[in-house]
Amino acid sequence: MDRNLGLTLLLVLLLCHKGNSESLCPYKCQCFTPVQVFCADERLMALPSNMSTQVEDFILMISSVSYLFTHTFKESPQLTKLVFLNNTLISIHAMAFESLTELQELEISGNPSLENLFLETFSKQRKLIKLFLNHNGLKTVPPGTFDSLTQLQTLQMKGNIISYLPTFLFLHLHKLRVLDLSQNKLTGVTRETFSGLSGLEILKLNNNFISNLTSDMFHNMSQLTELHMEWNKIAQLSDDVFSMLPSLKVLNLRGNLLTTFSEKVFGFQPSNLSELNLKGNRLTQLSSLSSLTSLADIDLSSNRLSMLPEDIFLNITFLETIDVSENQLTSLPERIFNDLFIIKSLYLHRNNLTKLDTQLFRDQSFLQQLYLSENQLETLPPGLLDPFIFQPTLRLHGNPWKCDCQIRYLHDWVLSSSRDIEMLDRVLCGSPGYLRNHAVASIDENQLVCQMSKDEHVQDLSTCRLQASNDTFIIKCKVDKCSPHTVKVQFQEEDGSIKEHIVKNEVDHSQCTSNKTTTIQ
Repeated sequence: MDRNLGLTLLLVLLLCHKGNSESLCPYKCQCFTPVQVFCADERLMALPSNMSTQVEDFILMISSVSYLFTHTFKESPQLTKLVFLNNTLISIHAMAFESLTELQELEISGNPSLENLFLETFSKQRKLIKLFLNHNGLKTVPPGTFDSLTQLQTLQMKGNIISYLPTFLFLHLHKLRVLDLSQNKLTGVTRETFSGLSGLEILKLNNNFISNLTSDMFHNMSQLTELHMEWNKIAQLSDDVFSMLPSLKVLNLRGNLLTTFSEKVFGFQPSNLSELNLKGNRLTQLSSLSSLTSLADIDLSSNRLSMLPEDIFLNITFLETIDVSENQLTSLPERIFNDLFIIKSLYLHRNNLTKLDTQLFRDQSFLQQLYLSENQLETLPPGLLDPFIFQPTLRLHGNPWKCDCQIRYLHDWVLSSSRDIEMLDRVLCGSPGYLRNHAVASIDENQLVCQMSKDEHVQDLSTCRLQASNDTFIIKCKVDKCSPHTVKVQFQEEDGSIKEHIVKNEVDHSQCTSNKTTTIQ
């Protein structure tokens, strides 16, 4: 739950539960229990001075408190949780928290005018486990600011305007598990920046301005399991950049400037990565990712990919979700999804796909979601959707479906599986003209006919149509009584042999002034 929402709900609870401790509550504050004080009043310009010595949690939000002076909490050394949220803090004295030696959780967030911290601000908080400094106006943090916080497990400084991090800033944070530096103005980080974070599990660097990553940046972070670098300016990943992160399970590089991505960034050791997000980059090409054998989810959407290698997913047999939507793909290799037996979701929408191979989904028996919408598909090959044991949720809209005899397979599927097709009313015919913008599901089977075209061997067959009915194809032609026609039907067997059947339209030449012969094959 969002912390702001959580605190708002807490405020409501406090307002509704004024217990026996109400008489002991500071002015303009609420007390849910004797150990909790909650103050939220824009008119409040100073901290309450009559707080009980039993209070352990103090929360102040939406007030007009602008300064925390020296020894501000001298009378409340027992506090274990202190929260300042969405106030008007401008400055915090270096000795403001000196007496709070029992503090375990401290939050100072939502103060855009708070630009600086002093070196000694957290020097006495040796028991601190969580520190939140989000959405302030911090420009930098003095070297040594966190040196005494040896028990710290969570540190968040997102949403500031930090452009520089001092060398060895996190050197003594050996127990840190979560580090969030997102939505800042960082232009780069060095190997020394993260030195000492051997137990780090989650690192977030999103919304910064990092342009290049090297393996030195992640030195001594072997326990890291989740790495977030969304919305940066990363244009290049050097080989082996993540090789020192053997425990990494989640890698999020969404919204950067990458044009290529290779499995070489993980080095030569087997990778434990289970989730890879490359959405919204500038990828134009990819190499095989076959070394990422533990990968379960991959997001390649919103890039510039016009093709995918046939072996890109080779050996990644644990894949459950593949998203290659919003690219420029015109086709897919026949075997690209081979041996991916547990795929549940496959997103191919918003590409330029014009055709799909009959065997494309042959191994996806348990597919639950298949999005083919907003491509350039005119038909689906017979048998394409047959491998599915259970009918998946399907999206087909936004394609220029050609509603002739070749679409009969799709037409039958639409009618039999209408409840599993999302936005069915938007699955429309793009041609022929007299059926354009008609819903495929509304077309009668007898309307699915093929117009015969003419070539150099044929005179005029504009009045001939090919009609499909069950397993029978019917050719209907309106001909002049003096026009002899020969119809040849050829059946090609699997071994390549051809059986031919000929039907001739005989003409009484004595009743005609000219003789014409047309052959239809």
